[in-house]
Amino acid sequence: MGRFDTISFLSDYGRADEFVGVVHSVVRQLAPEVRVIDLTHEIPAHDVRAGGLALARSAQYLAPGVVLAVVDPGVGSARRAVAVEVGGGSSYLVGPDNGLLAPAVAMVGGATRAVELTELDYQLPAPGPTFAGRDVFGPAAAHLCNGVDLLELGPELDVHGLTPGLLPVAREEGDALIAEVLWTDGFGNLQLNVGPDEIEALGDRVELRFDGRIRTGVRHRTYAEVPTGVVGLVVDSYGLVSLAFDRASAAEELGIGTGDEVVLGPIVDDAEPSGVVTPVVLKEKP
Repeated sequence: MGRFDTISFLSDYGRADEFVGVVHSVVRQLAPEVRVIDLTHEIPAHDVRAGGLALARSAQYLAPGVVLAVVDPGVGSARRAVAVEVGGGSSYLVGPDNGLLAPAVAMVGGATRAVELTELDYQLPAPGPTFAGRDVFGPAAAHLCNGVDLLELGPELDVHGLTPGLLPVAREEGDALIAEVLWTDGFGNLQLNVGPDEIEALGDRVELRFDGRIRTGVRHRTYAEVPTGVVGLVVDSYGLVSLAFDRASAAEELGIGTGDEVVLGPIVDDAEPSGVVTPVVLKEKP
């Protein structure tokens, strides 16, 4: 057995085409004992930031081995193909040097070494330059699992020269916190770039301003505790504040999504209703 037995694979390939299966098959031929775990292949096409965030959310839970990540709108261009060592060789990340790998690398303590993937002996012959996942990244991941030394794959790079990830940071303006929706998950929950400590001073009820509208968000521990019609502020499984409804999509209910701005501030009038109120008039029968 080689150095690692696991490759964690993320891409924007989707499942409609054969791309994911082809990369699996290439890895299988080069490293038959290695297991490939598919993190997701539904990253929106060309969305490097979304791919980087997914890697960052996953990084601390991945098995030791190689992370193979391909969201590569610059494929075939001058952008570099890289392999990045973390933890002094405890794991590697392989993919384009376009900021995709940077958030995950930061999450696990930073890069210790990196190389540019240029050595043709560890790549497949390419009929064209547009499928680097098959021809460059997949083979590199397999060879690293087999125990090939990192420096055999290409020249060493200065780790400080790798392309950084561009992730938004919430900022304070007066008594308000200007946040952004980082991620809309499959249930429609809206993850903000805000930790629970950042809204502690605002109390349990928080004014939410977005898209020219104002709603009240109420802090709850679980999704199930959020009353019907109320915007819940729930700390999600990654430790960030999310906007959520009980058994409903916050994205659909609020009409916002990934990349949209949300301003969180103190409630001015505490008598403001926290949810949707529908008046009911009872009449006697004639």
